[in-house]
Amino acid sequence: MASAFQVATDDLLLQKARKGDLEAMEALYRTYAAPVYGLARRFCARPQDAEEVAQETFLEVFKSLGRFRGDAPLWAWVRRITASKALMRIRQADGVREESLGHRDEGGDDLASSDPGPSASIESEKVALEKALARLAPLARAVVWLHDVEGYTHDEIAELCGKTPSFSKSQLARAHERLRSLLTRETEGLACTQT
Repeated sequence: MASAFQVATDDLLLQKARKGDLEAMEALYRTYAAPVYGLARRFCARPQDAEEVAQETFLEVFKSLGRFRGDAPLWAWVRRITASKALMRIRQADGVREESLGHRDEGGDDLASSDPGPSASIESEKVALEKALARLAPLARAVVWLHDVEGYTHDEIAELCGKTPSFSKSQLARAHERLRSLLTRETEGLACTQT
């Protein structure tokens, strides 16, 4: 949740940036660079792709500042552009073919690389979840992130993806099932190593 100070600062920077003030544009970039990259990294498997998404996001933000109406906080607008750019990159990587849920690795390697020990159970659960998310297909991972973490509705996700709300719902349901399967295998694997 943005503070009143942050909103006032964003408004002032936005007014200056709209007039072409390079210092204001740099300040906006510095304010949002880390969160934009972090969000892009959630969508993109490779850090290089996330960096390119972040660059494309800021190019779009600065090009479109005049169209930002201010109906929502600036970060919400920037976040939406970031998600859109990341989804475009996923679609480009997939080419014309329709993406199904799938996953990147069908091999038998476990999600955990070592026995974390009882004191690190919460941390190991976080690591297992991150690894399971990474094994989802990029579009499925994006839908999970948008819905479960960012709080987008199925209608909003459908609009971003250029699909229907039922597409978003089915991707999310299949992704949750895949995550349950991966995490169940992980916890069974940990139980075997601790006995």
